[in-house]
Amino acid sequence: MSKQPRKQRKLIYKAPLHIRHKLMSVNLSPELREQYGRRSIPIRTGDSVKVVRGDFRDHEGKVEKVDLKNYRVMIEGASVQKPDGNKVYHTIHPSNMVIIELDLDDDERNQIIERKG
Repeated sequence: MSKQPRKQRKLIYKAPLHIRHKLMSVNLSPELREQYGRRSIPIRTGDSVKVVRGDFRDHEGKVEKVDLKNYRVMIEGASVQKPDGNKVYHTIHPSNMVIIELDLDDDERNQIIERKG
């Protein structure tokens, strides 16, 4: 793999979906880090997150939608009002949030969390 910044950017912009999903990993809170022995995990709809950077700092909410195309996450309650009165989600990059509660309804996700490596 190349160290060149231009090729690193190219990888991000041209990445296929299965790689984009891994790039959308979010750090776990210190309690979850201790519990699962992992630093981060790919974000999913239904996870509860806390924003640690930006306009919505300290805002907590559930993940409503994950936008793999633009590398953004939409969180319940993190919205802005347009001049015409409509509310629109304010998208947030996954590096600016921390997972505080995982959605463990899926058996496959449980296996991913519990496996080593």
